[in-house]
Amino acid sequence: MNDFFNLLRYATLASYQWQHPKLLLLIAAVPLLFLLRRLLARRRPRVGVAFGPGEGGRDWTAALRFVPDVLLGFALAFAIVAVARPQRTDERVEQSGRGIDIVLALDVSGSMEIQDLRPSRLEAAKRIATDFLKTRVGDRLALVAFAGDAYSLAPLTTDYDLLREDLAGLRIGMIANDGTAIGSALGVAVNRLRESTARSRVCILLSDGESNAGSLDPQLAAQLAHAFGIRIYTIGLGKDGFVPYGQDDNGRPRYVQTRLDETTMRELAAAADGQFFRATDNGALRAVFNQINRLEKSEIKQLRFRNTKDFYRPYLWLSIGLWLAWLALKSTFLSNPLED
Repeated sequence: MNDFFNLLRYATLASYQWQHPKLLLLIAAVPLLFLLRRLLARRRPRVGVAFGPGEGGRDWTAALRFVPDVLLGFALAFAIVAVARPQRTDERVEQSGRGIDIVLALDVSGSMEIQDLRPSRLEAAKRIATDFLKTRVGDRLALVAFAGDAYSLAPLTTDYDLLREDLAGLRIGMIANDGTAIGSALGVAVNRLRESTARSRVCILLSDGESNAGSLDPQLAAQLAHAFGIRIYTIGLGKDGFVPYGQDDNGRPRYVQTRLDETTMRELAAAADGQFFRATDNGALRAVFNQINRLEKSEIKQLRFRNTKDFYRPYLWLSIGLWLAWLALKSTFLSNPLED
């Protein structure tokens, strides 16, 4: 009995994938068939029947004459459900091949609040890095944030939801010591990747300034990366010169002067067999990540196995059973011979 009621639950019906879903619209036409039948019955000539004086009494048994029609209606509805072919599909994915280990190192120093990239350099980098995560399949990624110091926020992982949360939590001022410690950021990235067994190990560093903090020289960090077989891609964010940075007390745009040490960024990438990219607006930054995505391809192959199971049989048997019950009741007192 529980299985019967479970078949009729909305949650059960909503869980199916339907091979012919449009046929379910015919269920709404079932009551219309009985309405049409009643209208046609009224247009046929009636036979007068004489009863005794007074009106016959009415009780609940008068409603029993509707039982055959109800059974027939449900039989038709279940037949439509069966013809629509309710199904459930289980999908299993098997992966083979080797992925890439990638460390994203993002600058969160005060200058990343500058607004030549919209809505700011940091927010643009976060959004496009999040989109970059969606393109990776089977790769492990880690996250490093740096300003005057560098910290590892997420280890190498395939938990992309965790990485997205950590990216969303990046903000200006989260590292008390302001500045741009590019060498320290590369050192933390190298420490994450040096024991990796992936076929390709990559550090993507985004910054908008020149290295002016930290205890590790950027050139030495790049040489260490090269020694461990780690490739470095450096991305320089923003424009040089005077760029918008908030508003003054009168609500007018305020401008500050900024400069990227492009020479050092190029040298760091070249020292570790990588490339340097310059992104002066959101579109250019997105193009940079797309290019890196093409350069660093994983050798991941996916095999998908789909197992589809039909669930129309229970509804078909219900329909047949109700139809047989309707046929049986047609020859009993529940039927209305004067109407038929």
